[in-house]
Amino acid sequence: MDKLKQGIEEMQNHNYEEAAKLFTEAIDENPKEPVGYINFGNLLTHMNDYERAVRFFNRAIELDEKAATAYYGLGNVLYEQEKYTKAQEQFMFAIQNGLDEADVHFMLGMTFNHQEYVKLALPYLLRAAELAPEDIDIQFQYGLCLAQNGQINETEKVMKHVLQLEEQHSDAHYNLGVVALHQEEAKKALDHFTKALEIQPDHMLAAHAKGQVEQALNE
Repeated sequence: MDKLKQGIEEMQNHNYEEAAKLFTEAIDENPKEPVGYINFGNLLTHMNDYERAVRFFNRAIELDEKAATAYYGLGNVLYEQEKYTKAQEQFMFAIQNGLDEADVHFMLGMTFNHQEYVKLALPYLLRAAELAPEDIDIQFQYGLCLAQNGQINETEKVMKHVLQLEEQHSDAHYNLGVVALHQEEAKKALDHFTKALEIQPDHMLAAHAKGQVEQALNE
């Protein structure tokens, strides 16, 4: 097994020092190969060493300006630092250079979300959802974005899909409760809010909504 693959395995097993050693050796053996720098950049990002991570990703881009995963790595560093506009640029470069994976579309969508551009977020979260139909987080965020864009029927479909993936998803139940209120189905809404609270007793939004629905039903 080559050193980069070994390094990635060590990183996944949280053996960061061993991963760093292997990536360093890989870079020393192939200093003109961008992949070693990208992997080291990813490792440094995991370790919250953002300043050095940026240097490694930039070095990879110097060696290959079409290194899509280097732009993706840079985007992640900027996202972690809540520099959403700058992160957005890097994720765009990654996609323009041929990276068409769920994660990059998801992260790009989330940068728009954090800036409250929910209409701009939607197509990227849709693409991520298409590419990763089994990813609970991606599906949920896509459903949430649909709700923010007022697409209530679509929201219902996606949140039900989230519950198929994870029955005990309190936030999906809460959002289905909100959908039911929009559809003027108070009893159904109450069931979902109750279920959300069974799963997560400290779910403040569900508790508040449940109280309001119960009050309305008793009047």
